[in-house]
Amino acid sequence: MIGKCSTRRDFLKLAGLTLGALIYDVKTVATNRPERPNIVVILADDLGWGSLNCYGAPKNLIRTPNCDRLANEGIRFTDANTSSSVCSPTRYSLLTGRYCWRTSLQHEVLGTTAPLHIETNRLNVASLLKKHSYRTAAVGKWHLGYGSGQRTDYTAELTPGPLDIGFDYHFAVPSNHGDNTGIFVENRRVVGLRSTKLDPSRYGKTPQSGRPFLGLDAPQRVDEEVMDTVTRKAIAWLEQQQPGKPFLLYFTPVAVHHPVTPSAKTRGTSAAGPYGDWIHELDASVGSILDTLDHRGLAKDTLVIFTSDNGGVVVEPTQTNFTEWTAAKAGLVINGPWRGRKHSVYQGGFRVPFLARWPGKIPAGAVSDEMISLADLLATTAAIVNEPLPPRAEAAEDSYNILPALLGRKLDHPIRDAMVVHSADGNFAIRQGPWKWIKGKAHSDTKPGALKARAAEFKPQLYNLAEDPAEKNDLLDKHPDVAKRLETLLNKFREQSYSRP
Repeated sequence: MIGKCSTRRDFLKLAGLTLGALIYDVKTVATNRPERPNIVVILADDLGWGSLNCYGAPKNLIRTPNCDRLANEGIRFTDANTSSSVCSPTRYSLLTGRYCWRTSLQHEVLGTTAPLHIETNRLNVASLLKKHSYRTAAVGKWHLGYGSGQRTDYTAELTPGPLDIGFDYHFAVPSNHGDNTGIFVENRRVVGLRSTKLDPSRYGKTPQSGRPFLGLDAPQRVDEEVMDTVTRKAIAWLEQQQPGKPFLLYFTPVAVHHPVTPSAKTRGTSAAGPYGDWIHELDASVGSILDTLDHRGLAKDTLVIFTSDNGGVVVEPTQTNFTEWTAAKAGLVINGPWRGRKHSVYQGGFRVPFLARWPGKIPAGAVSDEMISLADLLATTAAIVNEPLPPRAEAAEDSYNILPALLGRKLDHPIRDAMVVHSADGNFAIRQGPWKWIKGKAHSDTKPGALKARAAEFKPQLYNLAEDPAEKNDLLDKHPDVAKRLETLLNKFREQSYSRP
């Protein structure tokens, strides 16, 4: 049932609070605690719904004690969704509260040399919190572009960039793990850039795409060390933060994206092969962040959110050279019970883990079945700091305040009436109640290989997810009225510039 929550604590008193009391009330906080919580958002890459123990991954294959700690000490959502089944669009939506298909990026992801995709005057999570005197940092994978020209010049100052949209500090892999930049970016510059000379043949080709490196004259990343590097940078920034001065850390690990490159400390530690080891690497990184909050005395005043940018990669039985094949053969169900995978329009592409901990605010061990989107983070953050959102046609166009669900409140009705999702191929789907309608049309620029690989997705379809979570039984012919209603609603959301009420 939507809105269902379970916990050992007594919520009768809490359920009787007014909506206004759901906002973080500083009057009830001890005088030695800050007026606003610190916020740490950990956004994993390509982590499937079924890839953590707290979401059903067998402990004899992998162990995720640090993510499980968040679930045990906070709330676990079962129906959290990305706005896209690939990376860049979801990251745009998470930060801005706006579906990315409302921009020029209407299918696939941003290229390595794409300009900054978030408009510098657009409200986002970082700029919102900066208005409230938060210190802000973006550390890890960025993949939202740099600069304003048609092609990013990595030998020059990378502006506009994260520092121009509200972040005080930035350290990143520019695009993807294993991308053809081969370098790190810190604030506005390539780390260690020695000259403006380019030699594309200098570093061979990337294992991820087979494309030549850009040939930047700068120290090159070592794939097996990237997770440790970005984690250490995040920790170093956290170490600089002081109690009583609120901060936002947007931490985006590269795991478990390809190439699968567990470090020496996690290699061989799982029974699910290298892919399981890579999950261990991610969980260890989460543990390092939590440990830092603990020893700095910051944990009690910090909201930690852990999630993923899209579903996991699931390979065909013949693709035995993929690490996911080895993990699946061992028994790991990467995306849990959901059909499909990253790129897909089915639930496996969108349904992701979502864990949140806020000591004294979020009840420990709670579970929520509320349907939420990662695009809801902006409206929820605004509620936490008691900041009214601008008109819905101007900002946070598709973002809903999920703070009541986050705090484990008993809800009389769903927070979201409907939600739009969008595949890598530009294929739309819309959910409302138990129903999901798939438009079944790819973007005109979709590559032939993708059209062939996902041919089953390119036709109108209707599913009742309450009765058929695996999307096996297409009910389009039996319920054409439902399909028509959902199509009309999708068209309305697409034609107007917003979907929030």
